[in-house]
Amino acid sequence: NWFPPKSERLADELKPYIASYGTINCVAIDAKGDLAGVTTTSGLAFKLSGRVGDSPIIGAGLYVDNEVGAAGSTGRGEANILNCGSFSVVEFMRRGLSPEQACLEALKRIVKTTAYQPHLLGADGRPNFGLSFYALDKKGAYGSASIYSGHTFAVHDGAANRLVDSPYLFPRRD
Repeated sequence: NWFPPKSERLADELKPYIASYGTINCVAIDAKGDLAGVTTTSGLAFKLSGRVGDSPIIGAGLYVDNEVGAAGSTGRGEANILNCGSFSVVEFMRRGLSPEQACLEALKRIVKTTAYQPHLLGADGRPNFGLSFYALDKKGAYGSASIYSGHTFAVHDGAANRLVDSPYLFPRRD
């Protein structure tokens, strides 16, 4: 995520390319109790040649253990890769945490390891990027969490669709 240099203004004609990317994660459980997950990404515009995000890396952008749960993420892939983020969420659920608690714990680990990368920190010492996790356990309980406030996630419980506010570690910067 290096384009454009901070010292330059972004040309108006490039703004749609920069602003229209994103990752989608979906985790599900079927009527037999089998779990599945998928994470897709359109990637970053103007990324470094050869960059691979976290989506295709098992345990980073997505992890499913049919005995425990499934988890995926959106946000800064490099931070997720360094922490095996989705794998960590599932392992926290294996230890008995709820999906929401597991997501929050994985984010705390990411914030802690980011502290050793000053170029990724804002003036307040917090990460200058966003990351969210989404999780579902074997019993059908679900949860999500984000580094910063203001995120929602979609849930379909077999009867209806709805948006749910994501718990977060820090209030969003204005």
